[in-house]
Amino acid sequence: METRELPQPSQKAHIANHYIRASITGALHRGADAKLLMAAAGIPASWLDQREQLITEHQLSELIKAVWRFTGDEFMGLATRTCKRGVFSLMAELAQGAKTLGGMMQQSARFYTAMSDDLAIGLQLEDSDQPPLAFFRLELQHACKDPDHLLQEFIMLMWQRFASWLVGQQLPLASTCFAYPAPEHVREYRAMFLGELLYSQPMTGFYLHPRYLQLPIIRNATELQGFLQDCPAVILHRPVRDNSLQTRIKVLLQRYDLDQMPELEQVSEMLAIAPRTLRRRLHEEGSSIRQIKESLRQDFALKLLTSEHLSVQEVAEQSGFAEAAAFCRAFKRWTGLSPAQWRKTQRA
Repeated sequence: METRELPQPSQKAHIANHYIRASITGALHRGADAKLLMAAAGIPASWLDQREQLITEHQLSELIKAVWRFTGDEFMGLATRTCKRGVFSLMAELAQGAKTLGGMMQQSARFYTAMSDDLAIGLQLEDSDQPPLAFFRLELQHACKDPDHLLQEFIMLMWQRFASWLVGQQLPLASTCFAYPAPEHVREYRAMFLGELLYSQPMTGFYLHPRYLQLPIIRNATELQGFLQDCPAVILHRPVRDNSLQTRIKVLLQRYDLDQMPELEQVSEMLAIAPRTLRRRLHEEGSSIRQIKESLRQDFALKLLTSEHLSVQEVAEQSGFAEAAAFCRAFKRWTGLSPAQWRKTQRA
């Protein structure tokens, strides 16, 4: 079982000084004192606009909370209208009741569409893509109010982190898109966001394979309260990157249906690595294309089986097996139990 503990903010100063000014801009326009806001976050006033002075995740989290308190605005004074404090928590409590990740995304989109004219939000399937992908749009309608893109970045992180936390795994995003050119602090994006980053796109949002929309929500109301109490620190915490070859291949394969994943020759072509070299390097990491595919099917099947509304036959089909019998044999090999037996142990 995966741990359900929330990540703790890093005490290492690794966040660009840019985020001090970017975080307080909206509050300053409403008459805030920069020194008081920074003092509440334990940031010396002399650090303002000192490029060499990096800050910690904890300091940035406390600075954003100070801005929230002063403005009474979850959008930090960076949108045309105030978004009252507690709106995200209310949305999270309502959306957490959804059975699947896709249901949560649709509910959160309906909620914010009704609550705010400042955020264009919605889930759609991109039929033209090969393989087909789902796109979740998260775009500020009046970007001129957010010149440093701070609010846009925070909203994107908020949904990506919250969605991953709800299903108990880091979602394998195919790409994150921004409807503006790469900013001067683009290096920070490579640390904040996982997967491919695309700039100057028609819309802002992120892509993932539609099968992940079927992942069940595994968090309960008590855990949700813990998550909300730890915001924004849990949103700002930067994930650990794994740059191994098998992880790169796993991310690539996650864009495909589980029964239509490409073979080694196709993967080698996409990575511009000779098939023989690819096979050798995977062997050195103790893995293979077959093992990576098996791992993807196993991880996805285990997640789906935690959902009581799916039958074993449905889990088998969504996990890339043509027959339930073949799925049951594979599952017994993975866990030593049948799907029904494993499900009973999880309920117990």
